[in-house]
Amino acid sequence: MTQTTCIICYNKLNYITIRSDYCRFDRDLRWRTGVQLFPVVCESSNNFKVTKEALEEAYSKAQESNIKVKGLLINNPSNPLGTILDKETLKDILRFINDKNIHLVCDEIYAATAFSQPSFISISEVKSEVVGCNDDLVHIVYSLSKDLGFPGFRVGIIYSYNDAVVNIARKMSSFGLVSTQTQRLIASMLLDTIFVEDFIAKSSMRLLQRYGLFTKGLGQVGITTLKSNAGLFIWMDLRRFLENSTFDDELKLWHIIIDKVKLNVSPGCSFHCSEPGWFRVCFANMDDATMKIALRRIRHFVYLQPNKGVEVATKKQYCRTRSKLEISLSFRRLDDFMNSPHSPMSSPMVQRSIMDMSTISLST
Repeated sequence: MTQTTCIICYNKLNYITIRSDYCRFDRDLRWRTGVQLFPVVCESSNNFKVTKEALEEAYSKAQESNIKVKGLLINNPSNPLGTILDKETLKDILRFINDKNIHLVCDEIYAATAFSQPSFISISEVKSEVVGCNDDLVHIVYSLSKDLGFPGFRVGIIYSYNDAVVNIARKMSSFGLVSTQTQRLIASMLLDTIFVEDFIAKSSMRLLQRYGLFTKGLGQVGITTLKSNAGLFIWMDLRRFLENSTFDDELKLWHIIIDKVKLNVSPGCSFHCSEPGWFRVCFANMDDATMKIALRRIRHFVYLQPNKGVEVATKKQYCRTRSKLEISLSFRRLDDFMNSPHSPMSSPMVQRSIMDMSTISLST
C-alpha cells in the first residue's frame, strides 16, 4: 500500500479514504509520501455503508478546502468493520473514480477471510461490468499476512492495470526484496492447491464458529455489534456506556477497559470513526480458553455499570466467576506484600509485568 501510494502521489497530492478505515493508514501512507487523507464519512444509521452521496460529499468538501484529490483508498473486506463491499457498491466506486479521473487503490488483504454470505468480490471482477472504466486508474494491493497467516514473511503484492505503475513498482522493489528462501517456501506452498484450499476452508469455518461464540457472549450482556462476515474483527457498540457522546469520553472508557477490565481493544477514534463509542475487537488471536476469560471480564464490567440496562450481579456471583488470570491474594495481604521494602514486587518493572501478563489482547 505504501509503495503504491508513493508511486501515484510522487508530488504529494491527496487521497480520500473511507471512515472507518484501517488505523495505520495515517502512519503507513502519510509519513513517507507526505499525502493527506480526507475522510469519506460513513454512519451507523446505514451500517457504515459506502454510498454515492458520501463519496460526492467528501470530494466536494475537499474541493471547497482547496484540496486536490489524487485518489480513493478502500479496504475490502473492511478493517475494522469486518464487512464486505457488495457488487453494486464497488460499481458505484468505479463510476465515481472514473467520473473524477482519480486513482483507486483497493486493499484486499483479507480477501480469503470471508466466513459467511455474501462472498467476497474483488474489484477486478467488477471493473469489466462498468462501461467506460479506465483500467489505468485501478490498483490492488494484497499480502499473505492475513489469509495464510504469514505476517512475519512480509510478502506483499501490487496488482495494477497501469503499466507505468507496474514498471516503477518493479524498480522500487529493490528496496524491499523478498529473500530467495522465502520465495521458494511460498512458491512450494502455493503450488499445493489442495493444501491451500483446505487451509482456507478450515480457516473460514473456525472464524465463523469463533465469531458466533463471541457475538453470542456479547449479546448475553446486551452488547450489540455490527453484523459482519469477513476479517478478524468485531465492531462493538459501547455507546451506552459513555457519560457523554464525545471522543474524550470514548478514550476515558477505553482506559477503563485497558486498566481495569484488562482487555486490549481499539477505540473507534483511532480508525477515524465519526461516532464515539465504537470499539474494534479482534476475535481470532486467542484460544478458546482465553476467549471465555475475555467474555467473563466483559460480563463483569457490564454488570458493575449502574443504570445501563443490565441487571447488576451480586457480589457472590462476581466472586464465584472471577477470572483465572487474576491474582488470588486478598487485597489486604497483597497490599502488605507489595508495600514491603523487602518485596521484589515493589519493583516497577515487576509490577508492569504482572499487569501485562493479565491483560488479554483483543487488538492487533
